[in-house]
Amino acid sequence: MAPQTFTQMPSNSELSVELSRTLKQMASLLTTLTPYDGYFPLLENQVHVARSATLSSQQHCLLALPSICIVPQGAKHVSVMQAGVEYTEDASTMVVYAAEVPLDYKIMQASPEEPYFCLMLPLNKDRLIELIPRVFPNGVPKTDKASSVYVKGNDQRVMKACVRLLELIVEQEYVDLLVPMVIDEILIRLLKSSVGPAIAQLGVVDSHAQKVSKAITWLKDHYAQPIRMEQLATLSGMSVSSFHTHFKSITSMSPLQYQKTVRLQHARHLIRSQSMDVSRAAFEVGYASSSQFSREYSRAFGVSPSRDMQPF
Repeated sequence: MAPQTFTQMPSNSELSVELSRTLKQMASLLTTLTPYDGYFPLLENQVHVARSATLSSQQHCLLALPSICIVPQGAKHVSVMQAGVEYTEDASTMVVYAAEVPLDYKIMQASPEEPYFCLMLPLNKDRLIELIPRVFPNGVPKTDKASSVYVKGNDQRVMKACVRLLELIVEQEYVDLLVPMVIDEILIRLLKSSVGPAIAQLGVVDSHAQKVSKAITWLKDHYAQPIRMEQLATLSGMSVSSFHTHFKSITSMSPLQYQKTVRLQHARHLIRSQSMDVSRAAFEVGYASSSQFSREYSRAFGVSPSRDMQPF
């Protein structure tokens, strides 16, 4: 299964001269704002940036939050864990995550001279709820299928808005007043795009996307607990069969696969960052059998948990 796409995505060589210039402006501003490798919450809950001047030596995992992601320089290969979905984030694409999605990624293009940058703009449901009636005064058009990941070719107008956004942060003048207005512009252009009706479902009360998001939040917060499909379906306000269908449509995996993926991601964090032994890590994330945990960990990450404990 592939991520939903807005349009046919251009290759880097097909990027317009004007768009290339705008992306270079973005990269220059991000260089100013992020003087070293790492993760930078430039404006809490509004603008975040990741930077790396080195290639990945191995796969990394994260739980992507609903957001717009733009890579003006560099590139990374991404796969949605357990779902068989793969794509590249680079200067030719803009990616929208419509749900909390467990990802594997590997930075494939970066250097000290031209670091990899990823600009992340979280999707604020309250803002969507406020903007949707203005963008769709006659109601949100129906959409056949929702997805957790949408990929499109970069939009010059959105990129220019991002440049203005970053300039405001660099200049630090009227940031509180003007940044939300620029973000609203970006959201409006997103809602006006071909995938806008699907993204709008995040802000529509009782939409399938919003109902499934309740279950995703529960799974993320209670990943170590056993789950009952009936309980999740009730939480989401759907029948068991309808819940399972819509959950898989949106996340590209079943609720059990989603829980397993989140468990394994947390276990890898415990093993790598806290040097926790394998048996304890398995227990902490909800596994009753350390041997089953080791098998599923090795299958997911291509390396055994005991091997992953070693310095890398």
